[in-house]
Amino acid sequence: MRVLVCPDKFKGSLTATQAAEAIARGFSEGWPEAECLLCPLADGGEGTLEVLVRATGGRLVEMEVTGPLGEKRKAPLGICGDGRTAIVEMAAASGLELIPPERRDPRWTTTAGTGDLLRGALELGASRIIVGIGGSGTNDGGTGMASALGARFLDGEGRELLPGGGHLHRLERIDLSGLDPRIREVEIEVASDVDNPLLGPEGASRVYAPQKGAGPEDVELLEKGLARLAEVVSGQLEVSKGQDEWYSPADPAHMPGAGAAGGLGYGLAVFLGARIRPGIEVVMEAVGFDELLSTSRLAITGEGRLDGQTAHGKTVSGVARKAAERKVPLLALAGEIASGAEALHRAGLTAMFCIARGPLSREDSLCQAYPLLAATSREIARLLKAFRG
Repeated sequence: MRVLVCPDKFKGSLTATQAAEAIARGFSEGWPEAECLLCPLADGGEGTLEVLVRATGGRLVEMEVTGPLGEKRKAPLGICGDGRTAIVEMAAASGLELIPPERRDPRWTTTAGTGDLLRGALELGASRIIVGIGGSGTNDGGTGMASALGARFLDGEGRELLPGGGHLHRLERIDLSGLDPRIREVEIEVASDVDNPLLGPEGASRVYAPQKGAGPEDVELLEKGLARLAEVVSGQLEVSKGQDEWYSPADPAHMPGAGAAGGLGYGLAVFLGARIRPGIEVVMEAVGFDELLSTSRLAITGEGRLDGQTAHGKTVSGVARKAAERKVPLLALAGEIASGAEALHRAGLTAMFCIARGPLSREDSLCQAYPLLAATSREIARLLKAFRG
């Protein structure tokens, strides 16, 4: 029996590769005759870079970038095995985890470092760039990213706005004349782990800014800023979708994924002509997931937490849809199963299991994630082997 082991990371404890190894070890102990095929996955958030570089036999290149608070720091850029595809993980340059908790304030944080990585990909001759945009600590609509590539965002007196979404409400004009011309010759694909629009009750500011340190008044300022950005874009710029398909300037703010990473999805689309796609689909294509699944009798996935958001573009939901198409039973393991996770059954998930045992604190659960994951997988394997006879 071949088992496809295809988890995402268990945030704060295990990378996707480590999680896959734990699941496979436990399953093999419970059913030694089974063949476990490891296929770590990601959905555009943290870990996407590692998964794609490892799966394609690529390499990492260290770059100096501008961090989310304007500081200089190092961040990795991935080059896939084909030598032409670069992987940019925005969380590595502009991520929330890079900001000390006491300094988290999306009014001032910038995506400039993500732009630095994009420029680095151009310098290395990439003709295709995949940008994973999960895990952000920003809410600037991608203006910092575009500025790092030569764009200018100006107020009514022609002065450049300071970095951060807290200044965008004063935007009057966008100058793209200095934008690096090489960017138009490159295919850019955005791997998004959420499908939120730019504005409104489900948009970037109102849903995600509070998680990045914004208070109620800050949220309204950020929403006002992104609305102003969309207004100026609509009135001034002709917006490209992908490289050759054009659509109304009124559309971009409503695109699924435009609100991802504090509006970085929107900025990549309108300033660079990028195409936004569900991150899990991008990753599954890159690692040849369909072929691996077609030869498997069972699939096991998982991530740190399963909840109502998991069904909206996260790894488990993407795997569930593929498994349902192939009629392959799918199990999911998680450190926590919260309200709303039952929606995954409608997506194609067969069953889900929480790996926590006994009265463990969150800290202890994170520290013991590997043995807990292996133990749960081992018990599942024993049960399946017993029924198989």
